[in-house]
Amino acid sequence: AMPPPGRAPVPPDGGWGWAVVFGAFVSIGFAYAFPKGLAIFFKEIQDFFGTSYSEVAWISSIMLATTYGAGPISSILVNRYGSRPVVMFGGLLCGVGMISAAFCTSILQLYICVGFITGFGLALNLQPSVIIIGKYFLKRRPIANGLAMAGSPVMLCTLAPLNQFLFDNFGWRGSFLILGAILLNCCVAGALFRPIRADTASAKTQDALKGKITEDAVEMSSTTNVPTENKTEEEEGKDCCEKINQYLDFSLFKHRGFLIYLIGNVLMFLGFFAPIVFLAPYAKHTGIDEYSAAFLLSILAIVDMVARPATGIIANSRWVRPRIQYFFSFAIAFNGACHLLCPLASNYTGLVVYSSFFGLAFGMVCAMLFETLMDLVGAARFTSAVGLVTIAECCTILLGPPIGGTLIDTFGDYKYMFIKCGAVMVLAGTFLFIMNYYNYRMLAKEEKKERKTKDEDPKSVRTENEGRNNWNRDTTQVGPELEPLREEQEGVKKEMNGT
Repeated sequence: AMPPPGRAPVPPDGGWGWAVVFGAFVSIGFAYAFPKGLAIFFKEIQDFFGTSYSEVAWISSIMLATTYGAGPISSILVNRYGSRPVVMFGGLLCGVGMISAAFCTSILQLYICVGFITGFGLALNLQPSVIIIGKYFLKRRPIANGLAMAGSPVMLCTLAPLNQFLFDNFGWRGSFLILGAILLNCCVAGALFRPIRADTASAKTQDALKGKITEDAVEMSSTTNVPTENKTEEEEGKDCCEKINQYLDFSLFKHRGFLIYLIGNVLMFLGFFAPIVFLAPYAKHTGIDEYSAAFLLSILAIVDMVARPATGIIANSRWVRPRIQYFFSFAIAFNGACHLLCPLASNYTGLVVYSSFFGLAFGMVCAMLFETLMDLVGAARFTSAVGLVTIAECCTILLGPPIGGTLIDTFGDYKYMFIKCGAVMVLAGTFLFIMNYYNYRMLAKEEKKERKTKDEDPKSVRTENEGRNNWNRDTTQVGPELEPLREEQEGVKKEMNGT
């Protein structure tokens, strides 16, 4: 089929897309599971360097926070070079970071090698993988997202026992060396991310006519956008702002749905990772042996593994997809409820039950994390949105586990940490539910108003908001590089219709 004027290549919704989902599965898996899987080594590293719980928890925290905080850098690189090279470079960084961590002599050096270098490598894995799925899928996107996000529990499930095994045989230094080598597999996953192009030659000439840009033509766009002759100074200033906006679209902060999502998620991440980081240490603290403690993480991961694709399929059903925001807020509150009930689990059976419920809740949230954001801002602005959201989340992710560690150090008991996480997440879920209800109401009102003005004056110009919604509907190109081109394309379309 010929792509209509000014439109991106149509997502194939299958074909090579499944290979891309597999690549994303591997790199997303490492990006999420790796910081949690490292928790196995914490008790030993703590004894080795003689530090407190909260000091060791900073390793996971810095790693997670760097992975999230470097989101915008990752988004910018993807817009500049495409997904493939970014992921391959990320895999290389991960390997280098872990291998150098094997030779660290202080906890501070571990912060740098494991926290910053490996964390940054994982950031370069995470973003492009999520973005490229949006390029290859539209109709089946929730399912593809769910499958790719299932990489994290599958990896966690294998990493937890593997890490325990490696530690028993090679100590933590040897384990870090081996893990560095394993992380180099991300480069292979990245190689699968073929940039998507228009199919036929005729379509290509069509595209050339329409001034449509593909992933590779971003550089051209910045030159073709602006006539180069006799620019005035103020135009140049504007040009510079436009350049930044090309990569990170700050106008999103005026977008109501985006703001609601942002505030809810920032709150949620205060309690999201701490329970996972402290689950194995908590089990060991109650007198359960190491392997059983590591196995708890595996149980969590196995349930999570089933939960993610299942959530993807449910979220794609025609009943849930229009109300996906409500489903998401329910998942977050359910998560919180699990943590609030965790201190009641006194023996191993109790902890197994908690782990399985936690796995279910965790999987539901993760499967919909990006899907809900795409739903709110549309595919065209998604790259920017991911970058901006992750940079905001990075602060609370950084603080979550150390606050938990401090609570444990202070009270000598884990239950307050679980209560704090539960309370924060229930709060976040409730906030998202109420605010999304309000947002849906407001959107309906605005649409009614628009229809009214349209009926009164059929030639009336489309309002900016509606224009944006239609823009999202009729383009599947991901990437704010198209933002400045929007007006141009609308113009092209009008001409086409005119002729």
